[in-house]
Amino acid sequence: MTSTLVLHNAHLFDSATGSIRAGATVTVDGDRISAVGDGTAPGAGGRAIDLGGRTLLPGLIDAHVHTTATMPDFFRLSLTPQSLVAAQSKDILEAMLMRGFTTVRDAGGADSGLVQAVERGHFIGPRMFIAGRAITQTGGHGDVRPAHFQGRFGMGCISCGSAGLLGSIADGVSEVRRAVREELRNGAHQIKVMAGGGVASPSDPLDGTQYSIEELTAIVEEARAARTYVMAHAYTPESISRAIRCGVRTIEHGNLLDAETAALMAEHNAFLVPTLATYDALQRNAGRLGWSDEMMAKLELVRGQGLEAIRLARAAGVRIGYGTDLLGEMHADQSLEFTLRAPAMPAAEILRSATAVNAELLGKTGQLGVIAPGALADLVVVDGDPLQDLTLLQQQGRHLPLIIKGGKIFKDTLGLRAA
Repeated sequence: MTSTLVLHNAHLFDSATGSIRAGATVTVDGDRISAVGDGTAPGAGGRAIDLGGRTLLPGLIDAHVHTTATMPDFFRLSLTPQSLVAAQSKDILEAMLMRGFTTVRDAGGADSGLVQAVERGHFIGPRMFIAGRAITQTGGHGDVRPAHFQGRFGMGCISCGSAGLLGSIADGVSEVRRAVREELRNGAHQIKVMAGGGVASPSDPLDGTQYSIEELTAIVEEARAARTYVMAHAYTPESISRAIRCGVRTIEHGNLLDAETAALMAEHNAFLVPTLATYDALQRNAGRLGWSDEMMAKLELVRGQGLEAIRLARAAGVRIGYGTDLLGEMHADQSLEFTLRAPAMPAAEILRSATAVNAELLGKTGQLGVIAPGALADLVVVDGDPLQDLTLLQQQGRHLPLIIKGGKIFKDTLGLRAA
């Protein structure tokens, strides 16, 4: 027997158009939305909540997280027992849900056990789409071994050993095929590849390309054979264009994007997932990170170009998702991404990035990121209008009195039960 929940007198955010619909009523049966109508009459039976004109959003989606990045030092994390990393991830996951993120795409680190822990109710958190371990070349962005460190962790898995974060070293076409198949065998929903240099890795130049065209093509072929896609870490026009031409579906970060490459992305129907929050957080925490001068120089370069990359992508018609890429205590800045993007995107577009666009990116259009009959009942109530004030989505969910995932209420400070 399913329970019925009726939310009425809502200002509903239409993620398809980016507009607000006043006086809406949403009916939830079980884990799905069964009806969306007008007026304030709640209907018969079940529990009714009068939202009093508050804004009702689809559950938010973050398309680039690292739920097991419990500290910013990946090599130290590699030496941490898997059970301890999982235990520490529990708080990270719950905090994400309490910020209104009912779905996340993990970009490297989480395994299928963590997905099941949330699904079975052992951990409170968002539903997860995981990449498993990112595929990285020797010396690539996912290879966090210190200089002169010899050997690999475990069975070819590096970057956090038994914990599985962040990457798996694979060199050559046959090795990358095996690495992709291994991640899929272990429950990955999509494949992550390091296609260019990174900021937080000390040994690779930011403007370097990683993997040959043959290797990138093989990675995409294996993902497509399993009816999924590849997400690629890439910053520069060259690394982005190489990945796109090989069939990569989403570009992560992309801060150094130019107009020509943005047009190529649009032509290939690729997504861009900027992650401005992580550069802002890293810059503010630079003093305690112990990063080299070279790493700090890379950080400043990408931090200064992030907004311009978004402007170029918008102008070219590239679909822009919402991601954050935060580490350790910096996960608390997850909702800062909303306001960091404001100089380059209207508020309605930013909210669409975190709902309908990310749902499309995940291949879940009509199921996630939308308030419509048949969609999963992921709903977030906001005290006020986030289209006018995006800071309402910040302060760790302070202005989110009601959070529902899959028809189940995880937070309710309204206490309004009268029909």
